[in-house]
Amino acid sequence: MFDSPFEFLTLVIAIVAIIFARKALGQIAVLQRRLDAVEAAGVAAARTAVPPPLTPLEAFEQTLPAAPPIAPPPLPEAAASQPDAHAEAATDAASVAPPPLPEPPALPPPAPGFEETLGTRWVVWIGGLTLALGGFFMVRYSIEAGLLGPGVRTLLGGLFALALLGAGEWARRQESISNIAALPIANIPAILTAAGTAVAFATVYAAYALYDFLAPATAFILLGMVALGTLAAALLHGPALAGLGIVGAFVTPILVSSDKPDFWSLYIYLAIVTAAAFGLARIRLWRWLAVTTIAFALLWTFPCLQCGPEMIAPHVFHVIAGFVLAALLVVCGFMFGPDGKEIEPISSGSLAAYLFGAMLIVLNSAHADSAMIGFALLTAGSLFVAWRAPAAAGAIVAASAFVFIVFGEWAVRRNVDMLVLPGGAIPGIGPSATDGSVSLHLVTAALFAAAFGIAGFLAQLRFATTKITVTWAAAAVFTPVALLVALYARIAHLDRSIPFAILAVLLAAAYAAATEALTRRGERPELSPSIALSATGALASLALALTFALDKGWLTIALALVSMGTAWLSVQRPIPFLRWLAAILAGIVVLRIGYEPRIAGDAVGTTPIFNWLLWGYGVPALSFWAGGHFLRRNGDDVPLRMVESAAILFTVLLAFMEIRHAVNAGDVYRDSAGLTEVALQVGVTLALAIGLERLRLRSGSIVHNVGAVLLTAFAGLASLFGLLGLENPMLWWQDVGGSFINLLLLGYALPAVLALLLSYAVAGHRPATYANTIAAGALVLALAYVTFEIRRLYHGPVLTRGETTGAEQYTYSIAWLMFGVVLLGIGIVVNSQRARLASAAVIGLTILKAFLVDMSTLTGVYRALSFMCLGIVLVAIGWLYQRILFRRRVAPPVPQAEA
Repeated sequence: MFDSPFEFLTLVIAIVAIIFARKALGQIAVLQRRLDAVEAAGVAAARTAVPPPLTPLEAFEQTLPAAPPIAPPPLPEAAASQPDAHAEAATDAASVAPPPLPEPPALPPPAPGFEETLGTRWVVWIGGLTLALGGFFMVRYSIEAGLLGPGVRTLLGGLFALALLGAGEWARRQESISNIAALPIANIPAILTAAGTAVAFATVYAAYALYDFLAPATAFILLGMVALGTLAAALLHGPALAGLGIVGAFVTPILVSSDKPDFWSLYIYLAIVTAAAFGLARIRLWRWLAVTTIAFALLWTFPCLQCGPEMIAPHVFHVIAGFVLAALLVVCGFMFGPDGKEIEPISSGSLAAYLFGAMLIVLNSAHADSAMIGFALLTAGSLFVAWRAPAAAGAIVAASAFVFIVFGEWAVRRNVDMLVLPGGAIPGIGPSATDGSVSLHLVTAALFAAAFGIAGFLAQLRFATTKITVTWAAAAVFTPVALLVALYARIAHLDRSIPFAILAVLLAAAYAAATEALTRRGERPELSPSIALSATGALASLALALTFALDKGWLTIALALVSMGTAWLSVQRPIPFLRWLAAILAGIVVLRIGYEPRIAGDAVGTTPIFNWLLWGYGVPALSFWAGGHFLRRNGDDVPLRMVESAAILFTVLLAFMEIRHAVNAGDVYRDSAGLTEVALQVGVTLALAIGLERLRLRSGSIVHNVGAVLLTAFAGLASLFGLLGLENPMLWWQDVGGSFINLLLLGYALPAVLALLLSYAVAGHRPATYANTIAAGALVLALAYVTFEIRRLYHGPVLTRGETTGAEQYTYSIAWLMFGVVLLGIGIVVNSQRARLASAAVIGLTILKAFLVDMSTLTGVYRALSFMCLGIVLVAIGWLYQRILFRRRVAPPVPQAEA
């Protein structure tokens, strides 16, 4: 590794030199390409501007004297009265003569070549680095050879630094009094001065850290003086020196350590450095210097946060001093800052950075009073500066967010004292040790809410730029609402609280009044977003009031009603954001039921149908259907689709939850489902799908379209895996009940009828394959019902008991055959090809059963009767097709013409 810090510094400087050299080669290549392009353009311009050379005859004619004009002979009267065509032609030719060519533009000065760039720029930079390295190497050599003592080394280092600084100043003055035109070359005075300041830093630090010649306070002062002097010299020598000075100034406190740090001295020093850097950035308009200074100042906040609470005051002074200096010198359009009338990132970011530091101090100090006061002062200062300077309006958003973070953290911080009983009013502040902090937070929150709300409303009348008015309006709406939520969480512990509900109602009334006041000034288009934000604040506050005053179940209902009211308000006040607000509220209600599907918890009740589920799901479903109806009046967009989706979801969930509640004796969390529950769910799903198919034809809504398809798919999967699989009474033990009025009628016959109705509902409006698939499902369910009912007649309510007899097998065949004949008759009567194809499928299945099952299992008379009946039916079917269907399809004969 390195034997001394000088070796490490030598390596760093060498790396920097290599980087500069590589950058120089790239810039030289770019300059060479630009030079070639300029030379090519100059040659082309010279060719167009210089006339072609004269021939010898033309040159001789130009040397002859000009002949006097010859008067034309007099014309006859008749000829004189006529216009001379030749004269007119000559006049026209003269009038249309081309204007003189403009003078060619002056050629740009040629770009410096490789040799000039290398000799005037990079040699100078490398020379400056070499000077600094020479000083370091000389010191290292004197140490290794033991030629000079520590005192002499320090003295010589200081003298060398002064010599470099003096040489830089002498070179600057010589250039200023010379008559040589300024060239884009490296600044030799700046290089010498930078080398001198680097040697000065190293000399002072060596005297303090290596040789203990200087006390910490003396070294701190000397290093600070060097840094400030470097910043001052940057006024004369350019930005490179400013960068060196600002880095040195902020690094100096790290170089000089002490067992007993004095934060007041540190922060006063940093304030002086910040003021010098901001002043230099303002004079030279160096934005990078202002940003660098703010970043270093903010970084100095972090290590100091580890100190005890007794050191809060210096930290608060640091952020306040930096905030004031940034407002005076950095913010555009305010005091001494540059001009600017639009939101400017550095102006807003500088204030936001110091606000962020103040917030960190508050959080780290456990919301100490002095930290809260400092944070409140900076927040008020942000409002004041942004009110006077629009460029700092972005800091309002940061201030609003930081206020919510401070009070939100205070709300979730553990509070050992119960400040208010659940549902009760806020008690008086007593002698508790934490009461002072609570009272300060309450007062501060009230002031913040009033300041942001009032200033945000008045800003709509002061400013005319949309970005600025929206920024103020957003802060005016978000901050009071966020503070109310934080205080409710801290004081009422998220329980019912009528006082907070009253505060929320008052806040909603204030936002409603602001909305009306701004609407009356609707001739200003930039106020439209602010009007929408104010209306949003009113509705959000109303929703909070319901939240604070109602239990959890009623809150779900209230939010759904607020969503419907927002949709209705969007019709009365066509503000685009109101549509989104209705959708957002609907989304909140959906998330709410995801957290607790019972809505009212254990208090849902045990009475079928008429329980809390009916109100908790039914009222939101009706609200969302009504909200979708209102939103559809102004077009089909994403918010409308969100509300319509919520309406379908709550309708389906209402049916499913009521079914689970009724079947499971009020236990909606039961981990199993029986045939009754699955049958009811399939039937309800098919009925809802039919309703949505009818509704989508009128509305044309993609949500209704997709919802109908999803419900149909769910019903099909539930029928396949539920009714015919997991809950199949032929496969698993299941008591189906009475002979004909039983679960089989509910689980298979009713779904078959509903599926058939659904197939007719989609016929002609969806692809034929889709409708035929649903009809096939209906046929399967109907055939399953017939089969299970025969099984019930032979085996009783539990279909899995007993053996299958020959009479039972014969009954299956006859029943299937009769079912096919009935379908064929229906197809013939109503002329339905689908019914006839279904009949063919059932009869074909019967034929397979006869040859694959009956032939091997039936014996005696049952086998004979089975095949006899099947043969008779097949012959009869052939006769029907030949005598009825075929005759209907044959066209009548065409009568022959009489001879």
